[in-house]
Amino acid sequence: MPPTQAAAHPRVLMLGAGWFPDQLGGLNRYYRDLFEQLPEARGVVIGRDASPPARLAGVSAHSSPLPLRLLAFWRAAQRQAATAEVVDAHFALYALLPLWLGRLRGKPLVVHFHGPWADESVAAGEGSPVRVRAKRLLERAVYARADQAVVLTSAFRQVLVERYRVAPWIVSVEPPGVSLDRFTPGSRERARERLGLPADAFVAVAVRRLVPRMGLEHLVGAWGEALAGLPPGSTLLIAGEGPLEDELRRLGAEAGADSVRLLGRVSDDELVALYRAADIAAVPSLEHEGFGLVVAEAAACGTPTIVSAVGGLPEAVAGLDRSLIVPPGDRAALRDGLLRSVTQRPSRAATRAFAEGFSWERAAAQFREVAKRATSRDRSGLKVVYLDHVARLSGGEIALLRLLPHLRGISPHLILAEDGPLVAESHLAGVSTEVLPLAAGARDLHRDEVSGGGVPARAAAMTTAYVVALARRLRALRPDLVHANSLKSGVYGSLAARLAGVPMVWHMRDRIAADYMPAAAVALIRGMTRRLPAAVIANSRTTMATLAAPSESATIYTVLPDVLGEAPARLQVDRGTLTCGLVGRIAPWKGQDLFLRAFARAFPDGEARAVLVGGALFGEDAYAEQLPRLAEQLGIAGRVEMRGHRNDIWAELARLDVLVHASITPEPFGQVILEGMAAGVPVIAPGTGGPAEILRHDVTGVLYRPADVSGLADAMRRLSDPVLRERLSTSARGALEPYSPDVVAGQVHELYGRVLARRG
Repeated sequence: MPPTQAAAHPRVLMLGAGWFPDQLGGLNRYYRDLFEQLPEARGVVIGRDASPPARLAGVSAHSSPLPLRLLAFWRAAQRQAATAEVVDAHFALYALLPLWLGRLRGKPLVVHFHGPWADESVAAGEGSPVRVRAKRLLERAVYARADQAVVLTSAFRQVLVERYRVAPWIVSVEPPGVSLDRFTPGSRERARERLGLPADAFVAVAVRRLVPRMGLEHLVGAWGEALAGLPPGSTLLIAGEGPLEDELRRLGAEAGADSVRLLGRVSDDELVALYRAADIAAVPSLEHEGFGLVVAEAAACGTPTIVSAVGGLPEAVAGLDRSLIVPPGDRAALRDGLLRSVTQRPSRAATRAFAEGFSWERAAAQFREVAKRATSRDRSGLKVVYLDHVARLSGGEIALLRLLPHLRGISPHLILAEDGPLVAESHLAGVSTEVLPLAAGARDLHRDEVSGGGVPARAAAMTTAYVVALARRLRALRPDLVHANSLKSGVYGSLAARLAGVPMVWHMRDRIAADYMPAAAVALIRGMTRRLPAAVIANSRTTMATLAAPSESATIYTVLPDVLGEAPARLQVDRGTLTCGLVGRIAPWKGQDLFLRAFARAFPDGEARAVLVGGALFGEDAYAEQLPRLAEQLGIAGRVEMRGHRNDIWAELARLDVLVHASITPEPFGQVILEGMAAGVPVIAPGTGGPAEILRHDVTGVLYRPADVSGLADAMRRLSDPVLRERLSTSARGALEPYSPDVVAGQVHELYGRVLARRG
C-alpha cells in the first residue's frame, strides 16, 4: 500500500505476545499475518531474536523472568506511544501495564480476544486457584478499557460477553485471513510422493499441539475403529509437538501398524504439502477453540476439515458443509465422519472457493473499520436485547433466528434462560448471544400449573430472583429496547424491563384463551400485556383477538426464510406412492394421533405412506411413545415412518407429496405451513386460527373442520390427485409475499420506531 494511502488510516500500535514462527501458536500467527497487512501499524512483541521487521520492537526473551519481560514490554510501548492513534491489544498479560500506566492510558483501544487465557491455563494443567483468579482479573482489567473488541467467531463473542461482561454492542466478529498465495491446492500426487504416501490411499491430517484439549487421543481411537473400512494404505498424519507425543505413539501402534505417523514440528513448506496430500483434515478439539486457523489453511489447499462442535469451529466450516461437524469427544461420530469422507466430502474446487472468503486483505479492511469506530467512539445503531426462556429449536425460536438477520441498522443481543441447540444456531447466524440461566423449576413450569391461587410459591421465588438478575443485566447493557420472544420470557422480561427503565415489546406467539391454558393464567397474562409492555406483536389476528394489548401493537406474521431459490417447487407427478407427512414437535394438541387415524381411514390399504417428523421437546415423551402403538392398532405400522427431530426441514419436505397440519386446538400461526408452501408441497390444515389466515381453501391449500377425522381423511384422498396438488402448489408459492423477510422486517422496524418515538 502506498504511504499516502496508509496515512488515511488510523496509526495503530499493536501489542502482541510473540513473533511467529519464533513463537508458535494461533495467536502469534494471526498477529504476524495481520501486522504484515497494515503498513500503518507499529508493534511490540516479546522475543529479541525473532528478526521482526523494523517497525516492530522485539524485546526481552521469553525465558526472562516475568517482571523483566513486563518492564521491557512497557518501556517499548511507551517509546511507540507518541505516534499511536489507536492501540490494538492481543494478549492481556503484556498489555495491562502499557494500557493503565503511562502515555497509552486513555488512547482508543481495540482488544483482540483470542480466548479465555485463565480457563485455557486450567485446561493445560494449572492447579493454583490463586493464579487462575489473578489471570482472570488481569484479563477483565484490560477488556474493561476496550472501546471496540474483535473476536474471530460468535462463540468467542459469547465468552467475552458472558464471562468478561464486555458490552455486546462493541464486539465485532471478524474471521481471520489465510495466505491464499502460500496455501494453494497444488499437486496432490507430488505432495504424496514427497511424503512417501501411496497415490490411491486415503489420507487424513491433523495439525495440532499435542495437548489433551486438542482431542487427538479420540482421533487416533476413531481412526483405529475406522481402519477396516478404509482403503489399503490409509494413513493418519499428525503434525505438532507436545507432552502427549509418547501416548499418541502408543495409541497409534494399537490402531494399526504404520497407519498413524507422528511428524513432529513441520515447516511452512511441509505444512502446505501435508494439506495438499490429505483427503481430509481433522480438528477434534474438546474445549477452548476460537476459530482454528488450520481449518482455513487446509481449505485453501482444497482439503476440507472435520471439526468438533466446540467454540468457533462449527462457524469455520458451516458455510462449506455442516456434515463436517461432529460432537466433541464422540469417537463413534468421528469414526463415522472419517468413513463418510472417503466418498462424500466437498470437492477440492468447492473447498478452495470457500477458503477464498478468508483473505487477509478482507480481514485487514475490516480491522481498519473497527479501528475507526474506536477512535470516534462510535455507538451507532439501535441496541435491542431479545429474550427467550428456552434454547430448544421450537417454532418461535426458529422464527426469531430467521428474522434477526433482516433487521438492518439494529444491533441484536439474545439472552437465553438455558443453554441448548439455539445457542449454536445463533452463532452460525451471527447473532450475539449469552445464557443467563433460570432455574429449571421456573423455566419448565407448565401453564397448567398456574391456578386460581397464582404461580406455585417455589417457582414464583425463582422467577423473582431471575427478574432481579435480568434487570441488573439490562441496566449494565443499556439497550434501547427489549423484545421478548416467548410467553414466559414476556412474563419475566416485562417485569425486568420495567425495573431497568427500558421499553419492552412482547412478541406473543400463543393464544391467550381458556382452551389453551387455565383461566387463572389467561387472567394473569392479559393483565400483564395490558399494563407492562410498551407494545405487543401478535403472530396472527387470531392471537391478537385473545389479548388486551397496548395501543402501539400490531399483527406481524412470521417471516419466511429467504429460501425460495433454495427450495424450488417440486414436480407434482404421480410417482405411484403417495406420501403424506406431518412436521412439527410431538405434543397431544398438535394432533399426531388424529393424523394417523385419518390416514388409516383414507388409505386403509395400498401403498400410500405416512411420515411423522418431530420430537417431544417439552416433556411429551409419553405421548410420543403411544404413537407407534397406535399405528400398530390401526394396521398401518408398516406404512408409517417416525423420523424424530430433524434439522433440515427442506430435505424432509422434499420427501412429501402432501403436508398435513392437524392441531386440535386453534393454532396461533402455523409456521410449517409457510415452509410447505415455499417448498411446493400442497398443505391440508384446520379451518381455524392462524392456518385459516394463511391458506385460501381450494386456492392455496385445503382446509377442513378441526379435530374431524373424517374431514381430514377426505382431504387426504382428494390430494391423491396429482393435478390438484400441482395447482395448489403453484398458487401457494405465489402467495408468499406478505411473509417475505423485507416485508416483515419493515413492519417490525416501524413498530420499534413508534415505541421509541412515544417514549421521546
